[in-house]
Amino acid sequence: MVSQHLRGRGIDDERVLAAMTSVRRELFVPAELRPRAYEDAALPIGHGQTISQPYMVARILQALALRGDERVLDVGTGSGYGAAVLAELAGEVHTIERVPELAERARATLAAAGYEHVHVHVGDGTLGLPERAPYAAIAVGAAAPQLPQALYEQLQPRGRLAVPVGRRRGQELQLVVRSPEGPAVLRSVPCRFVPLLGQEGFDD
Repeated sequence: MVSQHLRGRGIDDERVLAAMTSVRRELFVPAELRPRAYEDAALPIGHGQTISQPYMVARILQALALRGDERVLDVGTGSGYGAAVLAELAGEVHTIERVPELAERARATLAAAGYEHVHVHVGDGTLGLPERAPYAAIAVGAAAPQLPQALYEQLQPRGRLAVPVGRRRGQELQLVVRSPEGPAVLRSVPCRFVPLLGQEGFDD
């Protein structure tokens, strides 16, 4: 996965590559899909959600440029895979999931994989976790129709937000930096994520 799908496609941050190597992705997919765990594809995990394509996880993490001591927020816990990789790269990880059953399953999977220090919360991910803010970085694993303002406001100065933005059937990954002049938006690659549901996302 790392040599072919990541390094071979322009992921060159060695910390990100090491993190992707360290996390056992097969632990975060349903048992019947474990033979496909290292394919470069999103896989269903139930409740209409997916575990994201490894390449897109790596693109998001590379864009966030983490050093290792940051407090970060992961929006859309899903299986917990993204939060696990973030835990290899940051100092404090909070992750939020709107589906209680997925959150509970992710909490158990993360603990079994050795990531007990990842804090799993249930709630509307589009609103973030203001009580834990500010964050040096926020990773969003679902597509928003536009920049979620609540998440942007929870960034620390010069903090980074990686979020897919666009329509339900196609988006672009955006990197948004909090600056004194307002959001500085850098557009990246086309992508396709499940929709981000909630107050500042898509309707159910």
